[in-house]
Amino acid sequence: MNGTFFNKVFCLEVAGDYACFTRPEMKVERVSYDVITPSAARGIFEAVFWKPAVRWRVRKIEVLNPITWISVRRNEVGATMSERRKEIFIENERQQRAGLFLRDVRYRLHAELEFIHPKDRSKTFWKTPEEFIPEEEEYRKDENPGKYNAIFERRARKGQCFNQPYLGCREFSCAFRLIEDLSSEPKPIDETRDLGFMLYDLDFSTPDDIKPAFFRAFLRQGVIDVPPWESEEVRR
Repeated sequence: MNGTFFNKVFCLEVAGDYACFTRPEMKVERVSYDVITPSAARGIFEAVFWKPAVRWRVRKIEVLNPITWISVRRNEVGATMSERRKEIFIENERQQRAGLFLRDVRYRLHAELEFIHPKDRSKTFWKTPEEFIPEEEEYRKDENPGKYNAIFERRARKGQCFNQPYLGCREFSCAFRLIEDLSSEPKPIDETRDLGFMLYDLDFSTPDDIKPAFFRAFLRQGVIDVPPWESEEVRR
């Protein structure tokens, strides 16, 4: 493997009936951001393909459907299972909460598949789930960023994924398709406005002190340009 690498930007169109990209400042009731967050977009790409040798950098979000809202009251379980709990009685933990969600969403997501050189590859502090380890073990012997690009293209084109991608909450699953020719695709919505500060992603650089990062999101003609993670526009 030589020292020359190239990263490639891929585009996925995702669509779903409902979405909720929860604002962290709303601690009781779930209220969604106006559009998908970069962290949620990254999760969709990772659901299709991910391994410790690569990482996804979301570059642009295009909003294809008008932003519409729906208010829903639903039952939730107010507890999570852990090693310290033997069981959960759902009837005792059931809570009814209201939520302000997005309805009939459709986005075009652009993300760069960045290959991490083995010398720069830090050890992951989370144990990699077995389902995230691709079956192509031979790639470990001759790692090549071009092969990872081909793996993603093949998986996305066939609709393969490690887990079903979702729009903010796991119950809001979404469909996806690989966009290979943008010239024949519909244009984003004709809307321009300031969306305010939005969650960018979580900063995992210090495993014992994981913090959120935010950026000022501007929707211009239906398009949000996501600043680089290292830029000053990202507030930590």
